[in-house]
Amino acid sequence: MASASPSWVILGSVPRVSAADADLPQGADLSLALPAPPRVAVLTIPPRIFPGRTTSRSFPSVLAADASGLLLLHADQGPAKGPTVIDLPSRREFLWLPTVAGYFLLDAKSASALPLPNPEYVMHPGHLGLIASPADAGHYMVAELQMILGGDRADLLCFSSEAGEWVTKDVRYPLPSRPLSPNGVVSHSGMLWWVDLSWCLLTCDPFADAPVLRVVPLPEGKALKSKEAWGLLDKYRCVAVSGGKLRFVDMYRNLNSAGSVQISVWTLVDPDSTEWTLEYEATFKEIWDDASYKATGLPRKIPVLALVHPTNPDVVYFFLDEHLFGVDVRARKVVEREIYELVQPAREHVTTRSVHAWQLPQALCSGNSTVYCSLIVRTFLLVTGNIVFLCNIVRDQRCMMCCLIF
Repeated sequence: MASASPSWVILGSVPRVSAADADLPQGADLSLALPAPPRVAVLTIPPRIFPGRTTSRSFPSVLAADASGLLLLHADQGPAKGPTVIDLPSRREFLWLPTVAGYFLLDAKSASALPLPNPEYVMHPGHLGLIASPADAGHYMVAELQMILGGDRADLLCFSSEAGEWVTKDVRYPLPSRPLSPNGVVSHSGMLWWVDLSWCLLTCDPFADAPVLRVVPLPEGKALKSKEAWGLLDKYRCVAVSGGKLRFVDMYRNLNSAGSVQISVWTLVDPDSTEWTLEYEATFKEIWDDASYKATGLPRKIPVLALVHPTNPDVVYFFLDEHLFGVDVRARKVVEREIYELVQPAREHVTTRSVHAWQLPQALCSGNSTVYCSLIVRTFLLVTGNIVFLCNIVRDQRCMMCCLIF
C-alpha cells in the first residue's frame, strides 16, 4: 500500500525547463515530483512559460510557495524588441529594458499556470509576495511594495483573483531614507512581511482597502549599516514561518562570549508585536563535536543556511558542499542528510533563496492531485477506468497521479 506523501517538501527555487512543450502531459503547464525532505523537489515547466535558455544569469525562479498549492513564478519572456511604457496614475515611465518581464501564478493542484497581466508594472521581484486570503478560500493576492527613496508615501501594487487586474493602493511609508533590501516577502497571519535582513520587516494586510505599513525591527543588536553585507546576508540569515510563528535565524558574525561561531533562532512574540524572544543558540563546535555529525563524515566547516523546518522550529537545514542536512539545533544533533541537486545556482552560490520550505495542501498530501511526475527513469503505462496515464517516476518516489510507489 502506498505511503502518504510528505506534508511538506524542500522546493528548489529554479525550475527545470523541458526541451519542448509536448514533453509535459497534454493540458499540463507544469509537472512536479514530491520527494520527502531532505531531498529537493524540482518543478518542471514548458518552454512556453520560459522561452529562453537557462543559464547562471538567466533563469526562471519561484518567488513564493503557498500552502494553498499556489506558486509565484518569475519567468522573463525573452529579449525586448522595443521600449517599455508604463502608464499608471501614480507612475508614468518610458524604459528600455533588456528583457520582457513575465510573472505566473502556478496551481500545483491543477497543474495550471496563469500569466499575470502587465508584468512590466512590477519594479523588483524581491519585493513581490503572494498570500492566500484567510477569509475566502480560493482567493489570493500578489502584492509588491514600491518605494521612492526619501519619500513618506509608497505604492502597494496589488493583483487579486477577485479584481483580475493590478490595483495601486497608496500607503504611508514609515521608514527613513534608506534602501530596503529585497530579501523576499513572507506570508504569515493574514499579512505580507517584506524582509530586509540587515534592518527590519515591514508588514501590512494587503486585502485592506487602506493598508497600514508597520515596522518590526530585527532583534536588538542585529541591525546593520545600510548596504552592509548586501548579497551575502541570505547565506547566513533568514526570516521564515515555522510552527505557526515568525522566526529570525542568524549566523552572520554571530559569536558567543568565547568567540565561537553560533546560530541563534528568535521568535516574534505575536504578529502584532515588535518583541522577539531568543528561542535557542548553539555553536557549530557543539554540533561538530556530536557523534551524529561525526557519523556524516562532513568537514568541520561553517555551512550555508538553507531553511527552517516549517513545523518544527528546532530543526534547521544547511548546505555544505554537495550535502543538504538538517540539524536539531537545540539538541545539537544531525537528523537528516542527503546529496542535493539544484537546476541553479551552482553549489558555491547557494543561499536561503535557493529553496523553499513548502507546506503542501491536503490535495497533494492525499494523492488526489493532477501534478504529473516528470523525472523519467522508468516508464509505466497505467490504466484507471477509461483514462490512460503515462507515468514517469524515479525509484522510491510516489506518483501523485496514480498513488503508487516504485
